[in-house]
Amino acid sequence: MQLTAPATRRTGIRDTDGMAVASFVFGLLGLLVLNVFLGPTAIVLASIALWRGTQRRGRAFLGLGLGVADLVVLVAFMQADSTISWSF
Repeated sequence: MQLTAPATRRTGIRDTDGMAVASFVFGLLGLLVLNVFLGPTAIVLASIALWRGTQRRGRAFLGLGLGVADLVVLVAFMQADSTISWSF
């Protein structure tokens, strides 16, 4: 005899949508601060969200592009300053 209804969780889709939004936010923030950490994090989150079939594909692609842009900006400033970090 079962006393409660079986749990039906739809968190999988919600989680992937959250990953897409998080990748966008991390990519955007990475252009300003901590791009060495936030850029790769944005790329990974966007890739996982796209692989799992997020409903927010545009946001995931923006996060992916911004994550790559973070790393490009980092490399450009590293070449200009000859250091591992950069500042304004």
